[in-house]
Amino acid sequence: MNSAESRNLLVAIVLSALVLIGWQYFVAPKLPSHPPVAVETQQAANTAAPNVNAATTSVGAPTTPNAPAAAVATRAEALAASPRVTIDTPALGGSIDLTGGVLDDVVLKAYRETIDPKSANITLFNPVGGPNAYWAETGFVTDAPGAKTPNRTTRWTASADTLKVGQPVTLSYDNGEGLVFTREIALDDRYMFTIKDSVANSGAATVSLRPYALVLRRGTPKVSGYAVLHEGYVGVIGDSSVQEVTYSAIEKETNRVKSIAGEGGWLGFTDKYWASAIIPEQTAPVEARFVASGASPNEDYQTDFVGKAATLAPGASASSVTHVFAGAKEVSAIEGYQKALGIKKFDLMIDWGWFYFITKPLFRVIDFIYNIVGNFGVAILIVTLLVRGVLFPLANKSYRSMAKMKQLQPQIAKLKDIYPDDKQKQQQAQMELFRKEGVNPVAGCMPMVIQIPVFFALYKVIFITIEMRHAPFFGWIHDLSAPDPTNVFTLFGLIPWDPTQLPMIGHFLALGIWPLIMGFSMFLQMKMNPEPADPVQKQMFAFMPLIFTFMLGTFPAGLVIYWTWSNTLTVAQQSFIMWRAGVKIELFDNLKKLFKKGTT
Repeated sequence: MNSAESRNLLVAIVLSALVLIGWQYFVAPKLPSHPPVAVETQQAANTAAPNVNAATTSVGAPTTPNAPAAAVATRAEALAASPRVTIDTPALGGSIDLTGGVLDDVVLKAYRETIDPKSANITLFNPVGGPNAYWAETGFVTDAPGAKTPNRTTRWTASADTLKVGQPVTLSYDNGEGLVFTREIALDDRYMFTIKDSVANSGAATVSLRPYALVLRRGTPKVSGYAVLHEGYVGVIGDSSVQEVTYSAIEKETNRVKSIAGEGGWLGFTDKYWASAIIPEQTAPVEARFVASGASPNEDYQTDFVGKAATLAPGASASSVTHVFAGAKEVSAIEGYQKALGIKKFDLMIDWGWFYFITKPLFRVIDFIYNIVGNFGVAILIVTLLVRGVLFPLANKSYRSMAKMKQLQPQIAKLKDIYPDDKQKQQQAQMELFRKEGVNPVAGCMPMVIQIPVFFALYKVIFITIEMRHAPFFGWIHDLSAPDPTNVFTLFGLIPWDPTQLPMIGHFLALGIWPLIMGFSMFLQMKMNPEPADPVQKQMFAFMPLIFTFMLGTFPAGLVIYWTWSNTLTVAQQSFIMWRAGVKIELFDNLKKLFKKGTT
């Protein structure tokens, strides 16, 4: 093997190692980390509406002494504990708790826990008093001692029993001291609540009130554990960049609080496919926080904001509009809300990753083709062809350069005879030969270099977009976002055991049919080129398809199908270019050698 080929091999090995390392660092799930949480004087049960410090007009620590206690009942029992307004729209079901007037029961009608159509619907919000409490609330807070504003135990009256699209519900509360509060709640046909909080002062004293909103989760949420995906606090306030804080990272903030101030924006919590967000008026200055309080197992994780104070003289009134998003992170819905409501950078609710400039366009193309063909797997195959078409000029140049290098092998061999003891002159003469013939010695690696960001971008699309969730392909692939469900170590279901549960090695025993097909396609791709003369390099080439086969065993099936199809196209493309250049295709000879060795 000459020095140019050795250099190509080295680059290929380095790139492969980078893919492996990148997978382990950025993609592979990490073990969950639960750092110790300090017990604070203000317990989790008391976390709720932000307290306003009159002197500094900053957001203080949560202090609501009559907030509900930790979970003591089932979800059904918690729902039955107080009167409710039913939520019934095409996308959402659930209810509004009239004790507190909060959104604490939201069910997504279009999504289920598993691919089984009889499995339970996805539940996003859960009531206080039940397991995994998770709710959103809005209203007014005051900096005046003794002023009576609605809190989490206030009993509201409702204008209707059911909230529907185009049929808002108005909640009312009279504090008996001259302040009458109303809360009009409307919901569109997807996931956006519009809440207008109003207050009228019929008393004799002037009051100062500030609008607020919050989302609170009780107990540390279960996350996927993938470093490639952010789950936790998220938001954009004012002109800031997107703020992302994990549940463990908030513990490292001073007093477990991260404060942000600005005009407009949004903030909330994001899971892999679902999210919640509170959205102030986009021209209103707000002071917002990510905050944690309480101790295990009832830590409270809260996002909140307070707006500018309004002074109400006797006879005056004030109102504030807050939007609350609670639903699935559908790309069309998120981007539609950003445009219609002017929400700053709301599209960053979806974690497109470092290669967002590739990931977002790639998703749009896949989604466009899906709407034509009706199958995301087929759409991925077509997009792969399109990407190959776009990159064909570069790939064609690369493979032609490789073909020329094969033609130059006799001349390169002569250089070794001319300069047998002078490696430097060999290299100089070889580079001069390459320059004269217009050959780029590293051109063969360019298709692999370009494929790496496309690979990670496609992984991101398949992994994070809800449109890919539970999307079937053909045959046994019922979910492109999940690994191939078959396993060679169970003889594809004939042996009733789960080898992935074995300690230490179980992770490497998730090997389905599509990873095997991918490994074979990679094996054929490697056999397209002459085998290295060096035995160590030869072994490395031989084991590379095997390594990638096991590595991709836990990858989403859609990505494995993409890689298999890409390898197949590479073999076909390289064969065609080499045939046109009059260069011998090594695939068949290499396969013959392999079978001959097997029979000797």
